[in-house]
Amino acid sequence: MNELLQQVRIVDPISGTERTADVLIIDGVIKAVENQIYEFPSDIQIRNCHDLILGPGLVDLYSHSGEPGFEERETLESLQKAAISGGFTRLAILPDTSPPIDNSAAVAKLQKNSPQLLPWGAITQGVQGQQMTEMAELTEAGVVGFADGKPIVNLALLRRVLEYLQPLGKPIALWSSYPELVGNGVMREGSDSIRLGLPGNPVMGETSALAAVLELVAAVGVPVHIMRVSTARSVQLIEDARSRNVPITASTTWMHLLLDTEAIASYNPSLRIEPPLGTPKDRLALRRGIKQGIIDAIAIDHTPYTYEEKTVAFSEAPPGAIGLELALPLLWENLVTTGEISPVELWRLLSTRPAECLQQIPPKINPGSPAEFTLFAPQETWQVNINNLASLAANTPWLGKEITGRIIQTWC
Repeated sequence: MNELLQQVRIVDPISGTERTADVLIIDGVIKAVENQIYEFPSDIQIRNCHDLILGPGLVDLYSHSGEPGFEERETLESLQKAAISGGFTRLAILPDTSPPIDNSAAVAKLQKNSPQLLPWGAITQGVQGQQMTEMAELTEAGVVGFADGKPIVNLALLRRVLEYLQPLGKPIALWSSYPELVGNGVMREGSDSIRLGLPGNPVMGETSALAAVLELVAAVGVPVHIMRVSTARSVQLIEDARSRNVPITASTTWMHLLLDTEAIASYNPSLRIEPPLGTPKDRLALRRGIKQGIIDAIAIDHTPYTYEEKTVAFSEAPPGAIGLELALPLLWENLVTTGEISPVELWRLLSTRPAECLQQIPPKINPGSPAEFTLFAPQETWQVNINNLASLAANTPWLGKEITGRIIQTWC
């Protein structure tokens, strides 16, 4: 659709600026961005965008698809609809489907009808952490990079993976966790886990694995993305590694920035996520990390489950929550509206830096660029319910609650 967006507030994370201007879109391309546009074709649809925000399309580093294998949770079609509804124009999909994305045929099938979805190729066959996949073949098939989405505890294997990956030039994302140390923990170990009577997941389950990964990266020299950072100590380890020029980037998830172990007093099974919500100290450290550039990006880690799967006791619930349609409004409401970070900073964390971590050119709002951006109404309120969500799943602690901020339209 050819449109003229009049007097929209443009957030540009690349230049680090904001401005109010008119934006002319013709045939899916940005034709002009000017203070005011007076000349345009007669068939243009004009939209008054006073009080609306226009930013580059959001980019998610990692989320889960139900399809193939668990279509009752989420299909590729519903996943794309949820992404667009949430302002995301690119979505990197973890390979832990059934069958997993560990061969070129699986990559081709996913890409055939889903150009917005960027498949991570599995690092290990069947994402079992035992034997390396044919990474060169997956590279040729067009994977965005390599990730299992599960911990790889065999450090000798991981070293070989990093060495083999070096000439391929693809990003790799690793989740640092030692299952043996985590045990049956379902929330972060500490005073709250004791008070709530839930098995604790110790900080060292993440940090000891992270320390080992950082040593490997420093020795091999291949850039690595550290995913799902969730503890204050992890932020310190990453900060120290960066000071030594270890080639890493890092991300945390949106829920770890907004909630902590105190919220689990409700025993809402949608608060059972992996890694678990941190303590208040962890949450504050993660916020410091995104503000100081220690943590590069915010990921969504959208993890859909059916009502039946999640409507069980907290400790028995599978870990994960949806978030594609909720992340921008809730992050804006809790971080931007409060003045903790600026609109430009939030957009950089959700768009520009995730794209760069994927070694992609970030979306831009410049004349001549494709129309890949998001129109956001920060003051509009709406209720989160199954009728208002494009996702097939509704496993979120915000279900039934009213939130402020809504995506009006996404161009992709």
